[in-house]
Amino acid sequence: MTRTQPSLVGTLLEQRYRVDRLLAHGGMSSVYRGTDTRLDRPVAIKIMDPRFADDRSFVDRFVREAQSAAQLHHPHVVAVHDQGFDLPQGAESGLAFLVMELVDGGTLRDLLADKGPLDIALALSVAEPVLSALASAHRAGLVHRDVKPENVLIGRSGPHTGGVVKVADFGLVRAVASAGTTSSSVILGTVAYLSPEQVEVGSASARGDVYSAGILLFEMLTGQVPYTGDTAISVAYRHVNDDVPRPSELRPDLPPELDELITRATRRDPELRPADAGEFLTELTAVRAQLGLLPVNVPIPVSHGQGDLADTERTLPRIPQVLPDTEKTMPVQRPNATRALSHPGTPPPGITQQIPPVRPPVPRRRSGAEPEKPADNRKRIAVIAGAVLLFGGLLTAFIFMLTDTGGDKTATVPHLVGLNQAAAGDALRSVKLNPQFSQEYDNSVPSNTVLRAEPAEGTPLQPNANVSVVLSKGRPAVPDIRPGTALADAEQAIKTAQLTPTRGADDYDADVPQGAVIRTTPGAGSQLNIGGQVTIIVSKGPIPLPPVPDVTGRSKDEAFQLLQQAGFEPFQAGEEFKQDVAGGAVTRTDPPANAQAREKRIGVFVNNAVQVPDVRFRSFDDAQKILEQAGLKADRDGKGGGRGPGGGGFDFVFQQDPQPGTFVQKGSKVKLKGFGG
Repeated sequence: MTRTQPSLVGTLLEQRYRVDRLLAHGGMSSVYRGTDTRLDRPVAIKIMDPRFADDRSFVDRFVREAQSAAQLHHPHVVAVHDQGFDLPQGAESGLAFLVMELVDGGTLRDLLADKGPLDIALALSVAEPVLSALASAHRAGLVHRDVKPENVLIGRSGPHTGGVVKVADFGLVRAVASAGTTSSSVILGTVAYLSPEQVEVGSASARGDVYSAGILLFEMLTGQVPYTGDTAISVAYRHVNDDVPRPSELRPDLPPELDELITRATRRDPELRPADAGEFLTELTAVRAQLGLLPVNVPIPVSHGQGDLADTERTLPRIPQVLPDTEKTMPVQRPNATRALSHPGTPPPGITQQIPPVRPPVPRRRSGAEPEKPADNRKRIAVIAGAVLLFGGLLTAFIFMLTDTGGDKTATVPHLVGLNQAAAGDALRSVKLNPQFSQEYDNSVPSNTVLRAEPAEGTPLQPNANVSVVLSKGRPAVPDIRPGTALADAEQAIKTAQLTPTRGADDYDADVPQGAVIRTTPGAGSQLNIGGQVTIIVSKGPIPLPPVPDVTGRSKDEAFQLLQQAGFEPFQAGEEFKQDVAGGAVTRTDPPANAQAREKRIGVFVNNAVQVPDVRFRSFDDAQKILEQAGLKADRDGKGGGRGPGGGGFDFVFQQDPQPGTFVQKGSKVKLKGFGG
């Protein structure tokens, strides 16, 4: 891609995506910062090497994988917006490209380069979103295949102080694997994070992603991957043949629960690992809860400039090796065989590939009659000189061994104070001593700088002895304590950060329960000296409501208005009779008047009393109708006068009981009497 980079900057792909600036490049693709001119938004454009555009199998796979990756809508997955092919003017071949979400920040690799080993809370705060993204992919039937720090992006997330963690490059591995430029003898992925089954047979599964994520967590906590070597092949063999060491061997302060989980996630046998990223995440979350660790803000690293691509651009020949003449093949077994990569001999079962050895050329012998040429004499002299030097070297080594057996070999602890972790590790390993790193807070020494070493500088030790190296974590930062956190948990988190919790004045909060934490002062992420005070503001619950107003005797509408003005939410709770209150007026409230309400809803009861109408001097029939319309009953038993019995010829009401205007309960009887009755 290097030869095409200058010509691509400024190119407009598919008359829409402008290529602005190179961000990173590799052997199979390059990533550019670009602009979607149609939507006027910044994007990341990954342009595959032009040789892939001519490979039909890659093109088909590229489209399918891009479509699959675009279906992953997850907050911790780098979104794929578009994919396409274009033939820019003047270009020799077409370009296959992906248009992705632009994550403005750096990678986990940048974060590890800046900070070295991460503290446990920060490592878990990075690992959990990574596993959440992988779990979403596994549920959708997708496998990442290349989980590594370069594929974990950390960018800005709006106004928040912490970064958002996103996983990039879902689906690209299978697309590249389908291209004609690769073969069954090539493993795709970054060798330091490959699962044994990927190294051996190229098999990729959800359990393989679990293995890679376990190595990722191992590196975050210890500052190094479990296997390193001079060549990628030697590292690959270690994955297949060796058990990943416990991270506690490099970091003794690691909690046993976390140590055990990482060890299980990186087992050589896939069946012994968590089934997928979702199961891994569930177990990791349980460990966090068991340790009482709160999530912390992930710092946004500064990108270290153009670097390796965060994609599948590390290729590894599967099981290659230069063998001596006596070795005809290098058998390869599955991880659950007795030996995954065996030495010469009878090939064990499970062989997946045999690679012929690379033999050194053997000079042909010349006949005695043929005169030797000057060049042949020079070659012979060179061979003899080499043999003499080799013999001299062996003799010197032998003499040294004889003279040294009686003495004690020692290594001296070098100067370490003030070095960063990488330099301190190199200095110790150069004198054949093993660093054992730990961390502690310090007010003045920058993070990831050596504070002291035990034994001290100049101490003689046996080779391969351990040296305890204490690194500075810098000044402690206020932990991220979310609203609603229990007071005891908040105090413990502050103490764990070697800060001093203090109680501030409690405050009212409508959303945070009484007794829980509302906020801290200073806020999360603020750096303080060791022992610095962090003030905790605790909730007193919602602001207390005023006493319930007395609305007895008022109309329902007026009562509702007064209660609402006082901040309450009135509702009609029912009807009841009260003789000294007008019909339709409020008889009482629940809670009662002048009481201290615990909630805003106030029940209002309304009087269902009826005012007795005046039916005197009305005919008995008319009086009965009037009373019934008012919800009352007429009692005519006492009727007299008129044409009725004892009525004296007068058929009208002369007296009524109760008297007109009296409030009575609905359905009550009103006695009616005629003249003379």
